Amino acid sequence: MASFNRYPSQNYAPSAPPLSDFSAPPGSAHRPYAPPPPPQPQSYGSLSGGQFGYFPPGTHPEIVSSFQAVDRDRSGSIDEWELQAALTSAYQKFSRKTIRLLMFLFGDPRNPSKIGPTEFAALWKCLGEWRGVFERFDRDRSGEIDSAELKDALLSLGYAVPPSVIQVLMSKYNDERGGRGSLNFDSFVECGTIVKGLTEKFKEKDKRYTGSATLTYDDFMLMVIPFVVS
Repeated sequence: MASFNRYPSQNYAPSAPPLSDFSAPPGSAHRPYAPPPPPQPQSYGSLSGGQFGYFPPGTHPEIVSSFQAVDRDRSGSIDEWELQAALTSAYQKFSRKTIRLLMFLFGDPRNPSKIGPTEFAALWKCLGEWRGVFERFDRDRSGEIDSAELKDALLSLGYAVPPSVIQVLMSKYNDERGGRGSLNFDSFVECGTIVKGLTEKFKEKDKRYTGSATLTYDDFMLMVIPFVVS
């Protein structure tokens, strides 16, 4: 058994975004889109057992149409290739590793290799929030952020990442990007997904939110490996 302590001076980040007030599509200055919700959620696609997937009330129509455009078999769920196509048409082309991390974090718990309407809407909202944060801290509008901006951006999302971890993250992406010393949006999303996912996995072990947890070796490996091998 091993005891691990997180950065002690800050609170945990919030959990996955609540399924309400889903963001408007990119290009609308990330203003919340909050029309009066319909009486019932929108049903879409048949799932296993004859059930239907649902978009939450108030989901922006472009989110629905983006999902429908790639779900060509109308199964009510999409795989990682279809997710990459949907996000490419709306944001930019994400790397395969980023897509796999997003699938791992937001995938349907009943079938981790697929994402349904509810999970897709939550993922879209999260990316909209992260895009807004990225643009806010990309002060020179270069399309990239440096280590100090990364630290501030993650903190604004609720993740108090210590400088030593920021340095490790930047070193990783610097190596991948030829020593540029900065992150583009794709790398920022990959980095944010790792931080978010590991924080939430840690919270599962830290039931009282004390900032420390006791893990077995197996628990530790199962927590970390999915983010390393994605």
